[in-house]
Amino acid sequence: MSQAISLAIIGGSGFYQPGMLAETEILEVETPYGVVKPIVGYLGEMRVAFLPRHGEGHTVLPHQVNYRANLWGLKQLGVKQMIATTAVGSLDQKLEPGSLVIIDQFLDFTKQRPLTFFDQEEVHKAHVDVTEPYCIGLRQELRSCAEKLKIPYHFGGCYVCTEGPRYETAAEIKMYQILGGTVIGMTAVPEVVLARELGICYANLSIVTNWAAGIGSTLLKHQEVVEIMSAKQTILRELITQSLALISCTANTCHCRRE
Repeated sequence: MSQAISLAIIGGSGFYQPGMLAETEILEVETPYGVVKPIVGYLGEMRVAFLPRHGEGHTVLPHQVNYRANLWGLKQLGVKQMIATTAVGSLDQKLEPGSLVIIDQFLDFTKQRPLTFFDQEEVHKAHVDVTEPYCIGLRQELRSCAEKLKIPYHFGGCYVCTEGPRYETAAEIKMYQILGGTVIGMTAVPEVVLARELGICYANLSIVTNWAAGIGSTLLKHQEVVEIMSAKQTILRELITQSLALISCTANTCHCRRE
């Protein structure tokens, strides 16, 4: 019997291959919401699943991602803790392109995505507490590893999630700043909420790839997102590798699990 898979990585834009895993294979996992194909391999003695959010070669747009199948499939494999990466724009002058942010809150401005697993009348289970949407324990462990590795980071930030695939207007960005947003992207929601519904500990590592609309002096281009993420591959892999090793031998003290 193969070793259980309790840890997972979800790779966002520009982070399509795990790079740190050995003896990899692609599994095909059937779920009630569709098929998912995570890459599974070994990190030391740990068996870890890696799922590229946008599919192989970035063929799936943010509003087309099958978030429910992705999370359900990882849960079926036994995943209890996961780290997700996202490329984001900055709404905060302190967060320059290249900055790494350990997100702690979100604002949801998506419009047409399936947001929950609760399609039936499971009233008591459906009302999920997301006061702290990102796992406190995982966030602290990412912080500890970043400090140990001397990787500059920002601890805490509010991710504004928009529907996409278009970028935002300058007026929208001003509104999001007033509401307290610090970074902006298109994939944090419903991923983080679905993880909480399944009782999975979930943390987000965001890399700032550009200034949001109206803040920088140039037009927004997806190519700059890919370029910045490519430049940060080594740092991301090193931080995630160290964090997963720490997570695997640390008792969980958060409130992400659900009864």
